[in-house]
Amino acid sequence: MTRQLHLNAFLMGVGHHEAAWRHERTDVRNLTDVKHFQRLAQLAERGKLDSVFFADGLAVGPRVKHNTQAIFEPITLLTAMATVTEHVGLIATATTGYIEPYTLARSFASLDHISGGRAGWNIVTSAGEDEAANFGVEGIPDHGGRYRRATEFVDVATALWDSWEDDALVLDEASGTFADTERVHRIDHDGEHFKVRGPLNTPRSVQGRPLLVQAGSSESGKDFAARYAEAIFTAQRSVADGKAFYRDVKARAVKFGRSADEVKILPGIVPFIGPTEDAARELEQQFTDLISPEYSLRQLSQMLGVDLTAHALDAPLPALPPIEQIQGNKSRYQLVKDLASSESLTVRQLIAKLGGGRGHRTFAGTAEQVADNLELWFSEGAADGFNIMPPYLPGGLEDFVEQVVPILQRRGLFRTDYTATTLRGHYGLAHRPSRYTVTAAETSA
Repeated sequence: MTRQLHLNAFLMGVGHHEAAWRHERTDVRNLTDVKHFQRLAQLAERGKLDSVFFADGLAVGPRVKHNTQAIFEPITLLTAMATVTEHVGLIATATTGYIEPYTLARSFASLDHISGGRAGWNIVTSAGEDEAANFGVEGIPDHGGRYRRATEFVDVATALWDSWEDDALVLDEASGTFADTERVHRIDHDGEHFKVRGPLNTPRSVQGRPLLVQAGSSESGKDFAARYAEAIFTAQRSVADGKAFYRDVKARAVKFGRSADEVKILPGIVPFIGPTEDAARELEQQFTDLISPEYSLRQLSQMLGVDLTAHALDAPLPALPPIEQIQGNKSRYQLVKDLASSESLTVRQLIAKLGGGRGHRTFAGTAEQVADNLELWFSEGAADGFNIMPPYLPGGLEDFVEQVVPILQRRGLFRTDYTATTLRGHYGLAHRPSRYTVTAAETSA
């Protein structure tokens, strides 16, 4: 088959632009209306997109005065969206930092059953000081320690999803057999961070286990993604950077004994779409003009781990610490630092560039130009698809689905209809059998 794009809609409130809630094209009341998000899921499904995705945070932080927050817990919200859709995948962010693997595994297994095999887990390690404070942890947890905990966490969660073999659920009324106990397994994990007996009290779903997604781009993050992730959401700003990241992570996956095709790389893009390029740029400027400097300085301070709230807007960034001293999001820190230095940006110019997608690439143009750009990245080996981040909702997603997707379909770059029923199927990945089924088969052979 001809290689085709994978497209995920990254949904955030009423749009990714930090001023989206103030623009006339959005309705801020949608933030607390589940029907708004259900309509977005239906819109993504109309466009035959692979999936929709929600980020998440576990703290309000110091910026709530001037911006909207992620109101709903994402697994709960996606469950509501599952009831009004049939095909589109449903990916939720959940941290390995402050919950237990058993709780997470059961929640995602439940979403997977409710949606008919469309669940995905975006694995994060939670690097925020405000989040840590909500769970009795002082300061930002050590970067290396977060990934060691995450590694063990994922191992436990996947073992729990495997604890029921595919045919363990018998449901034989005549014999009174609900489950074949020979095919339901304790995992008996006893590690550095977790001690879990198992099995999970939720049988395996039709897709075996949820799709695993990751977004870290630090050295630890890339190794972690190469080892576990089946889709990677990343923030690359040029084709050259995209190709370098693509080659690097695929090569790491091979070193972990995986096929490079098992890992789909999806850079983020914030598309402003207009009937002409000038109209698209004018629309982008409208949003930029609504940015609150007070909010943006707090946002930038959090990204860099340096207090910039009293820094002059028309001055360059102050001297920043080396990345080795950063315990937060290392990859985003480096991206923002490099962006500021490479273009000699003042703080005001930097927050304008970050306003659309917090470091993700912003593109303003016609639908044809957006399609051309996506095709360029795809054909050059910089991406397997894209994490579409509409700057405002629902209009930004409508424009992409109604204008860009048909162009990609005409070019043979994107599906015209769903050919699979599970999220793993949408990403061209095979059903994952239980490790216990594999072990039994190998033993009998």
